[in-house]
Amino acid sequence: MAPPPTPKRDVVWIDGLRGIASVLVVTAHICRSLVPHLIKPAMSDRGPSTLFQLPFIRCLVMGRASVAIFALVTGYVNSLGPLKKSRAGNADAALIGIAKSAFRRFGRFMIPAIVATLISWLACQFGAYHVAHVADSDWIRATSPVPSTSFAGAFYDLFKNLGTTWIDGGNAYDKIQWTLTYLLKGSMMTYLTLFALIYVKPRWRMLILVGLFWFKWKSGDALVGFNIFCGILLAEVSIDPDVINFASAHPYIQAVGSASLIILGLFFCSYPEEHPEWARWSRSMQDFGRLIFPVGAEYARFYPGMGADALATGIMFNTTAKRILSHRFLCWMGKQSWPVYLIHAPLIRTVLTWVLFGASVRPPQGKDQNGNQMPPGWLPLAKPWVVMFAIPLFYVFLYRTAVLWSQYVDPWCARVTQRFEDLVFRDDAKVEKPLLLS
Repeated sequence: MAPPPTPKRDVVWIDGLRGIASVLVVTAHICRSLVPHLIKPAMSDRGPSTLFQLPFIRCLVMGRASVAIFALVTGYVNSLGPLKKSRAGNADAALIGIAKSAFRRFGRFMIPAIVATLISWLACQFGAYHVAHVADSDWIRATSPVPSTSFAGAFYDLFKNLGTTWIDGGNAYDKIQWTLTYLLKGSMMTYLTLFALIYVKPRWRMLILVGLFWFKWKSGDALVGFNIFCGILLAEVSIDPDVINFASAHPYIQAVGSASLIILGLFFCSYPEEHPEWARWSRSMQDFGRLIFPVGAEYARFYPGMGADALATGIMFNTTAKRILSHRFLCWMGKQSWPVYLIHAPLIRTVLTWVLFGASVRPPQGKDQNGNQMPPGWLPLAKPWVVMFAIPLFYVFLYRTAVLWSQYVDPWCARVTQRFEDLVFRDDAKVEKPLLLS
């Protein structure tokens, strides 16, 4: 039996969720640069907490849940189409789509990242990160690359980092690209799972996906693993007629259950990255984690991942939440999420750093009048009114740049990928036709 058609508005909410996740990544990195104490749940052990250190509110300055959301969205978006075709009895067409999507994923994922690294490399060699090297921000200094010592060395460093980005996540020119190799592996995990399960009956497929989720949970793969399978499972559930009919027949259960999951998800996403023992609420979560997480688990990864899964599940069954996330502005933000992710960190370390630190006077260096070595003096942050005006304007500049990227860079990357596909694909593979399996 073919599933009932899914209204378009019930699908586009995922773009809104992705848009919010991307802007929270930017906010998290700005907070790490300027107010790193917000990572902790309190100002000191058993001490007071500021507003943005409190649970729920601190989700606005936390970025790890966003990575989990990106993984979940990867599983959801890449599997929804093939699963619909499988349920409609068109599994062969689904396999063709899976094969082509898996091939195209490398080009459409890797080429934009290479372009972003190349731009950051050029900026580094021409001294664009000079102010960042002396700014009074540990995160900005730690993530800002230094120019190479020679012309040949510059190209060696470039190609080395282009490779290590996908080998072990190391990229000196944009260190936040460490997540890309894991997200790419998550995409391939999605396609391999779909390939293996496309002919399986929906009920058994959901049961197997639950088992895969549990396996990744027990193996400690909290960064991408169980979030990927949660995304695939949500895609399956979202088009299952029995689930849809049950939710429609029990609106009270749907409303209360989905709202509870959203609240619980936001609470889980609030888990602090550092010193959870400093506040009672996070200390309780730490104790609870010992009961449910595998031995050696990184709670600061598991809780945001679990929170992202609960949040997305609650949203999927909550009409109001889906309507909000389907707003055209949030969906527009979702369309810009990929370029925003690629370019925001280099722009923070250059444009925003120039504005916030560039006009400051650096304290004296070297030795004092008694011959004692003075501590390193960094460029101090600009006055509060400058920060208040600069950061909102930076978001405008960032999204304007992202729009230009979407208009020019992304289409070029797609054309390169398509030309390579035309070059290497067999002629019969370029024509959509039933796939014969022996």
